[in-house]
Amino acid sequence: MTPGDNGASTPEDDDPFGYLYADGQARGAQPPSGGGYGYPNSVSRVRAVGERSYGQQAQYGQQQATYGQPTVPQQGAYGQPQQGGYGQPNAHYQAPETLPGGPAGRQPAPSTGGGRRGPNTKGLLIGAIAVVAAVVIGIGVAMINGNSDGKSGNEAGGTPSQSQSGRPSPSGSNSAASGDLPKVDATDSSVQLQGGATKASDVKGAKSSDGSYVTGLNQAGASITWTFDGVPEAGKYSVYVGYSVPGKDGSITLTVNNTPSTAKLKNWAGAPEGDYEKGWTKTYNYVQLDKGRNTVAISCGQGNQCDALIDRLWLVKGWVGS
Repeated sequence: MTPGDNGASTPEDDDPFGYLYADGQARGAQPPSGGGYGYPNSVSRVRAVGERSYGQQAQYGQQQATYGQPTVPQQGAYGQPQQGGYGQPNAHYQAPETLPGGPAGRQPAPSTGGGRRGPNTKGLLIGAIAVVAAVVIGIGVAMINGNSDGKSGNEAGGTPSQSQSGRPSPSGSNSAASGDLPKVDATDSSVQLQGGATKASDVKGAKSSDGSYVTGLNQAGASITWTFDGVPEAGKYSVYVGYSVPGKDGSITLTVNNTPSTAKLKNWAGAPEGDYEKGWTKTYNYVQLDKGRNTVAISCGQGNQCDALIDRLWLVKGWVGS
């Protein structure tokens, strides 16, 4: 081979635009024509597509694939796979139909493995029902005990400083008729009349067994004293008094076992003034009695309005209300 100028000594010195400069023209550089350009007899750098390889180290330390070839998946930033070049498939991508289980529209079956179980809602529900049942049972027991304490809803509480009197309810007369506790006509022989109190029967309407009553109480010292046995136990009782007033309120002194108090005799019947016959009614007074024998006295004390007729006396268990 004859020695000669083969152009640039290395591919790096082969300037494809050498024909534009004086030194290049002096060395024989020609404008490009046909399939080549540059200096005569220059190093041929024509390569088929895909044959030439570039440096192995890509920017940021990533490996560059051969020109024209799909990028080999490399490790990207933060441990993620490197994507392929623009328009090139990602090596990690797989079509849905190639995945296990068939096309993409098919939903995976729910897992039946032994993973962590959810909260035990059944146990919570049973516990809540048990709490509600216990509350309902407790309320029912409280209501039963409250209704079985043997006390009337109309009873007064505590010991009164004096006997209480009021308009009687029908329960008073029913209890008296039962015969469980002592009762008496005011004109009975077991009753003591003193100080001008006397038996009479000319005013109609008295509820005693023979229609008689006690009159003459409207004077100082007059009294009716009833001593009786048969009280089953000590405690609270109500003493009922049957009476008539002439269309106006009255009052008397009620003494129980030597303890006096004032009892009012109101015109509950609404009788017109002066009319005893239409004034028959009854009242009650709260008292404390001993077991066995007790004494109840009705008298006209200082400051009383004793213009009244008395026909009956009886007892009722407890402090009843009107």
